[in-house]
Amino acid sequence: MKIDLRQVEEAAKELYIRALKRLPPDVKQGFDALAKSETDAGARRMLGTMIRNIGVAEDTDNLLCQDTGIPIYNVWIGRGVELDGVALKLAIRRGCERSTREYSFRSSIVHPTTRVNEQTSCGRGVPIINVDFSEDEESLVIEMLPKGSGSENNSWLRMAVPAEGVDAIKTFVIDCVLEAGGKTCPPTIVGVGVGGTADLCVHLAKVAATRALGTHCDDPEGARLEEELGPAVNMLGVGPQGLGGDSTAFAVHVETAATHITMNPVAVNMQCHSARRARATFRPSGVEYGY
Repeated sequence: MKIDLRQVEEAAKELYIRALKRLPPDVKQGFDALAKSETDAGARRMLGTMIRNIGVAEDTDNLLCQDTGIPIYNVWIGRGVELDGVALKLAIRRGCERSTREYSFRSSIVHPTTRVNEQTSCGRGVPIINVDFSEDEESLVIEMLPKGSGSENNSWLRMAVPAEGVDAIKTFVIDCVLEAGGKTCPPTIVGVGVGGTADLCVHLAKVAATRALGTHCDDPEGARLEEELGPAVNMLGVGPQGLGGDSTAFAVHVETAATHITMNPVAVNMQCHSARRARATFRPSGVEYGY
């Protein structure tokens, strides 16, 4: 299957706009579940306000949040797909720039020292484009994630001592959620990376934070951590928008990797309640949009 890079550019543009305006169904279901289980009256009112905001944004074709985030594109290239990798990245960047110019939403991207904003949602190394490969025949998948600063600013890495074991992981996650408080606009998805090197561990936490609700770590030990940490986090009392209640997080997601015998790295990255994402799948039959 040969990929038309003009379609890639158009998809990159469309995905950014879709992600900013439409919340995935699994996140809406997560809101419904929290609203049913919340015991604090104030927290229930806050969840109701957040749910109404989602409805108003979609009914009026507006953005879910004014923070348009750092644009992240995850790409999976299947078997039998023919493309120029450099040209693919350039097409995604052009689409990202076009989305900001043509839809005229806020560009949140600036140079790290001069703070100059090019008003394109792009800059040095941005959009972030992660490329991987899949076993799917003749398919190209592009996922767009606008990662807001409220959640991204709440990111941590600890190179724990192996002798501290799993308890160090659990304690670190709980401490991070408490430190974040309401700054991440909870309820959140708490992403936890365990293992690997320092940079891989942080990446795993980001992957975990941006996974769809209802999915689970395919490592049984990681899945066990998810089951234990999810209820523990919601016992902390942070609540929606940090105002108290049971609904601190939709879930805790964990991703793991093997590591060195003298290392025990753990990282936390959070996703805010507006857990936005959009996906385009290219097949010989055409392009299909979804989440």
